[in-house]
Amino acid sequence: MARRDASPPAQPPPTGPIEVLVVDDSALVRQRLKSIIESDPRFRVVVAADPYEAVAMLSKSVPGVIVLDVEMPRMDGLTFLSKLMRQHPLPVVLCTAQAERAVTALEMGAIEVIAKPNWNDAGRLGEWAGALIESIANAARAGRIPVGDERPPSSADIRHKADAILPNLPYSSRAGAGERMVAVGVSTGGVQALQQLLAGFPKSCPGIVIVQHMPAAFTSAFAQRLDKDPRITIEVVEAKQHEPIRPGRAILVPGDNHGVVRRTGTGYRLELVDGPPVCRHRPSVEVLFRSTAQAAGPYAAGVIMTGMGDDGAGGLLELREAGGLTVAQNEATCVVFGMPREAIRRGAAKVVLPLESIAPSIMAWYASGESGTWY
Repeated sequence: MARRDASPPAQPPPTGPIEVLVVDDSALVRQRLKSIIESDPRFRVVVAADPYEAVAMLSKSVPGVIVLDVEMPRMDGLTFLSKLMRQHPLPVVLCTAQAERAVTALEMGAIEVIAKPNWNDAGRLGEWAGALIESIANAARAGRIPVGDERPPSSADIRHKADAILPNLPYSSRAGAGERMVAVGVSTGGVQALQQLLAGFPKSCPGIVIVQHMPAAFTSAFAQRLDKDPRITIEVVEAKQHEPIRPGRAILVPGDNHGVVRRTGTGYRLELVDGPPVCRHRPSVEVLFRSTAQAAGPYAAGVIMTGMGDDGAGGLLELREAGGLTVAQNEATCVVFGMPREAIRRGAAKVVLPLESIAPSIMAWYASGESGTWY
């Protein structure tokens, strides 16, 4: 599947705040979203009560990002998204509690999906508001719009490292080792990228573990969608506690859990671990890669793909230092070249490849039996 360019034609750098169009049929929700988004001076909000009103506004000015509801009168959000992506693609953040529709929206080209909050749960609204702002910033960057400096972190925004979940220990060799596995980390733009990546693996591929930054309510539906994709021949499941990592199968770490790879006999299993977000994410790619380096070392391949931020860069370097194969997706095929760029900058990526070349290269490494002779 060819990469869809989610961005509109290149736009000049904004001279003021980035305009965000909020499309929601609830006047109360529109006002709450406007207040949350405009608490960040990088953004200015305009609102529309439904897609028809949004279309009229788009004919006059083009926003940097659209925040879109699903359930609306006259035209639902997915119908509007479909028309938008055909006629004038723009970065879209979908705000919904419906998992199936969320995954559909991501397949159609939405940059981010965020679960609707419980507006009555004041204790968690601050955390949700921060996630919304981050999603909008990611969408703007995916649309090639300079976002400017991030707001300085508050005292509540503690940036945990992987040490909060597991210590940094070296890989130790063992007798009888030899099972190979692949760890994949991906964020913004990852739905379509993962579809293409997994479609490139035959049933004879090594076991695969995936961290996709996605709300907890959506990962099960996403795994089911991947498993039913006719282009993907391997099995895809959402991981359960102590899920075995075995050939011909990809397991997706569920949202709101860290995925830690553990050795078991000659193979591996996945342990689901609670704990604080690492690199601002749970699950964290950093945790997955560190645990893979410790459990599998030279018998593992790590792949870091499209996404904003630096989650996974340090863990990928640890995997490379443990003798594993490390791959970063190249800029031309990324929706957002953030995570791969940081991994490359740190020297974590042994090779940088276009999306369509990653699966064949992993299979060549798998068939070679030696990390140094595959490429």
